[in-house]
Amino acid sequence: MHTPKRLEAALIKLYHAFHANTLNPEDCTACAIGNILDNYDSWKHLSDAHGSLELSYVGTVHQRLGRRFNGYSPLEILEVEKEFLEACGFETPLCHYNQKPQNPRDKERLFNGLCAVVALLCKLENLPNVMDYSKLFEYEQHEAKYPLEAILN
Repeated sequence: MHTPKRLEAALIKLYHAFHANTLNPEDCTACAIGNILDNYDSWKHLSDAHGSLELSYVGTVHQRLGRRFNGYSPLEILEVEKEFLEACGFETPLCHYNQKPQNPRDKERLFNGLCAVVALLCKLENLPNVMDYSKLFEYEQHEAKYPLEAILN
C-alpha cells in the first residue's frame, strides 16, 4: 500500500508529539492540527470557534481558492480538529460553558483522540485505517482467515 505524503507527514508529527508529551488539545499550536501544521497557530483563523466545522470569512476565502496547508484544505483541517477534540472528551466548539474532560492531557485520552484522527486521516485518503488490526484476529474454522504477512504489508 502506498502512503500519501501528507498522511505520512501527519502521522510522523503526531507520533513525535504524542511520545514527546507535547500534545495538548487546549493549545492550538500543540493539538492534532497544530502539530500537523508545524506548531503554527495561523490555522485558528479558519474558523471563529475552536472545534467548529463552520469556516470563518478567512477560511471560506482559502477554501474557495483551493488553498492547502501541508496538503489539507481548510474544511479538512476543521474536521480533523473537531474529531480530535471530541475523541478526547471535549464538547465542541470549545468555550467556557461546554463540557471538558477532567484531565485533558491524560495519555490514554490523547491516545483515543489520536486513534480517531488517524482513522479520519486514512478516510480522507480513501485508505483503510492503518491502526485497524482487527483482521489479525479474524478466523474461519479455527484458523487465521488472513496470513500475517498479508496484513502487515
